[in-house]
Amino acid sequence: MHLNQKGFSLLEVLIGLVILAIGILAITGMQITSIRGTSFSNRLSQASVIAQEGLESLKSLPINDVRLNTNDYNEPDSGIFQRRYRSDRNPEFVTLRYTVSWVEDGSTREVSFSTVKSR
Repeated sequence: MHLNQKGFSLLEVLIGLVILAIGILAITGMQITSIRGTSFSNRLSQASVIAQEGLESLKSLPINDVRLNTNDYNEPDSGIFQRRYRSDRNPEFVTLRYTVSWVEDGSTREVSFSTVKSR
């Protein structure tokens, strides 16, 4: 047996491979979490734009428009987003609330914007 051998033993190589595999698994887990976060952010941005545009279209209507007389209205589904708005009348103003919701990872998420339109 030579005590002065150069190179790695089989045990050292196996330990190195185990450490490398653990590192790769950790990076894979972080990547999956990152992709989920990016997907949620994308949907949240889309829903915010849809809700803002919907609220702006309601704000542009005359105060006596029949669409503003509805307490709750669900717009027809379009894709993954469900849209609804609510208008609460007062003698002096109308409170408008526009909500966009969607289902992601088994949970319902929603974005709402509201404003007050005076006479």
